[in-house]
Amino acid sequence: MIRILFICHGNICRSAAAEMVLWQKLAETPGLPEIVVSSAAATREEIGNDIYPPMKKALVAAGYTCHPHAARQTTRADYGKYDYIIGMDDENMWDMKYLYGGDPDGKLSMLLSWAGKPGQEIDDPWYTRDFSGALRQIEEGCDGLIRALKMKNRSR
Repeated sequence: MIRILFICHGNICRSAAAEMVLWQKLAETPGLPEIVVSSAAATREEIGNDIYPPMKKALVAAGYTCHPHAARQTTRADYGKYDYIIGMDDENMWDMKYLYGGDPDGKLSMLLSWAGKPGQEIDDPWYTRDFSGALRQIEEGCDGLIRALKMKNRSR
């Protein structure tokens, strides 16, 4: 079993959307081992909140199902529970390294690095107001992640 955790600032836009996108794309992709997908925040300010309504609207408009969601903050224990911990931007990466006490097992990455764009951030729609644009970036990163997981699974 592979465990994937997406992280963004508040867990109501980008990481929650990445969870919904990957969850649905995995259901449509044969030939992968069992994969558990979750998301969390680097901060505490949105704990308990659902997906931000404009992001949820963009997800539904793009054909994604949004399962129940309540934002939570990641903890140091998450580092041991997940195989891949994927942030959306440089600030998330800094926060994760701080919260986890570093990255000794090399589990941390940014989502667009899976699409061959190392160092490129997923735009934060909280500020840009471009929820559909952020969703397209998230889809690109999730597609790259699925390709990598399929290749890894084939080499076993």
